[in-house]
Amino acid sequence: MAASFRPDIQGLRALAVGGVVAYHFGLSGLPGGFAGVDIFFVISGWLITTHLMQEIADTGRLDLWRFYARRARRLLPAALFVILATLAAGYFILSPQEQALYSGGAMFASAYAINLWLLRWSFDYFAADATSNPFIHFWSLSVEEQFYLAWPALLLLAAWLRPGRRTAVAVIGAAGLASFAACAWLTSAAPAWAFYFSPLRAWEFAAGGLATLVPVTFLGHRAGLRAALGWLGLTLITAAYLWLSEDLPFPGYYALLPVAGTVLVLLSGAGEEQAGMRINGRTNWQSFGPAAALSLPPLQWIGALSYSLYLWHWPVIVYAQMLVPDLSVPQRFGCGALALALSVLTYHLIENPGRRAGWLTAGARAPEQFIASKKRRTALGLFLGAIPDGKPLRTFPGIALVPALALTGAGVAVAYANAHLAQRNIDPQQLGIERAAERPSIARAVDTNCLLDFHTVTPKPCTFGATDAAHTIVLFGDSHADHWSTPLIEAAKRNDTKVVTYLKSSCRASRLSTFNTVLKRDYTECDAWREQAIADIIARKPRLVVISEFSIGNLTRDMPAASRTAETARWQAGLRSTLQAFSRAGVEAAVIRDTPISDSFADSCVARTLWWRETPSPHCDTPRADAANDTAAAAERAVVTSVPDTLYVDLTDRFCGRTSCHVFIGGKLAFRDRHHLATAFAETLEGPLERALF
Repeated sequence: MAASFRPDIQGLRALAVGGVVAYHFGLSGLPGGFAGVDIFFVISGWLITTHLMQEIADTGRLDLWRFYARRARRLLPAALFVILATLAAGYFILSPQEQALYSGGAMFASAYAINLWLLRWSFDYFAADATSNPFIHFWSLSVEEQFYLAWPALLLLAAWLRPGRRTAVAVIGAAGLASFAACAWLTSAAPAWAFYFSPLRAWEFAAGGLATLVPVTFLGHRAGLRAALGWLGLTLITAAYLWLSEDLPFPGYYALLPVAGTVLVLLSGAGEEQAGMRINGRTNWQSFGPAAALSLPPLQWIGALSYSLYLWHWPVIVYAQMLVPDLSVPQRFGCGALALALSVLTYHLIENPGRRAGWLTAGARAPEQFIASKKRRTALGLFLGAIPDGKPLRTFPGIALVPALALTGAGVAVAYANAHLAQRNIDPQQLGIERAAERPSIARAVDTNCLLDFHTVTPKPCTFGATDAAHTIVLFGDSHADHWSTPLIEAAKRNDTKVVTYLKSSCRASRLSTFNTVLKRDYTECDAWREQAIADIIARKPRLVVISEFSIGNLTRDMPAASRTAETARWQAGLRSTLQAFSRAGVEAAVIRDTPISDSFADSCVARTLWWRETPSPHCDTPRADAANDTAAAAERAVVTSVPDTLYVDLTDRFCGRTSCHVFIGGKLAFRDRHHLATAFAETLEGPLERALF
């Protein structure tokens, strides 16, 4: 299969990078745009397999040093330039703590191993805090480079076993099937590994490699079939962009959509090549397939810029959101224009010249080395039967990659030095913010298991205070109940009361079945735990049950009006059911209104503004209309007041004024992230909470 330039592949690159950029820039109409990375993986598998096999068939040799040198020329200069520019900009935008952390990411990005670093730090690609990591997008480039290291060896293994197309199909197919099976399993069992670990993404590259081995001669005279395959492929890619979302378990089975779609488009284009539909590098417009559409000049232009655009788009939007937490649509378009302009400059001044830079592959070729005699053929000689006995194999000496390795080392060294410089810039005030954010609540400080994980179903009551105290109060709910444990336990001590906690991560006290965005499925463990906890609490006969939970308003704020109304009504029914269960049992209850939610992570935002020599307010404040969920709170209050022996506690004015809500109050960090109370500030709420409950 020829390895010549194909405009339809360039157009596919444009679709791939377009989906990724749209997703990262917040285009809600393409919730599955992140699948563009999977399109890139399949394209890489197709092209690399084609090039390696064609080189062997045409020249009778496989120059591995030359192969790796080409990869270095293609990828390294632009990547290193963007990494260094991102580090430089980060000095003025990121807090010193963030600079130190993300410099580690830059080190591993320079060495094409950031996917392993992300696994080490358990970064979730879809989590909200991922938007602060300006290097997280390098994970896909690391996976791709690791694929380039392993793929030639797999092809040689196929040749060593037995020359021929069938053996290559069997070996690549077996490797791809094993990778897919493990990926599908671990997508639920260990999502981060399924997402970032290159062997578990290898099946996507293998799909592209296998596609090159499909005989496409039968498509040469079947224009209708070629067109059907191509348009079906584009339909699958479109469906992936429109239907997939971060709430679905990905990659797993859902990644089959963009992968299969890309394979079909590639096969359709290959069939057109066989049919001679392309003339002078351009697709014949008489073709019925999608190649003509993919060959349009705008897509060709974006496709050529796709690598540089992928490199630049993420740090641009990350830094922009740090400077302006609530970017408007015009501002996002402005960021897109900036990323595109930087991509054009990088492509013309660095990426394209780098491909022709001879110094990146310096080092003379070693003398030709000959394959063994007729009685002893090498694996390479056996590969697809393309190398007759005695045909020379030319190799490059290792010194050919010394300049590329030097560039990589320079990137690692600069990032390492930047991390040490950042550590020196952490002053006592910055350190205080960091420690305030890290300090756990009283409940979690005593035992981290007092706040149960997602999978545990059996309640774990934790008791605080004298066992012979005159009264018992139960704290019941999710992590938003946990952060009230600090002032509640201290207030209880002065009132001859012990506190017993029933807490579970992301599990409301309201009888409301929910979808867990981490598990990517219905949170059945929460429903089972809640019922057991309610029964246990009633059996204890406490003086009071204190309930607090993550506001439903945080989940419904972006829903259409009808859906928001329906979901709010469902939540109200669940809350009423829980409160009535306690009321009927003669147990009084108090519901603490949920804390506001900020547009940005409070600890990071405050640390940045202090680094900028500015005050955290108003930069880190959030408009009350967005943060306080006043409408949801009114619905919550209506339920509470309708149930006998139930009290509503509202301390929102401690965080919010009439127009905005704050994250830095009285010289203290009020929140450790977007919506959890910082423990030091929670201690200041002991008095107000005591007056409300005791």
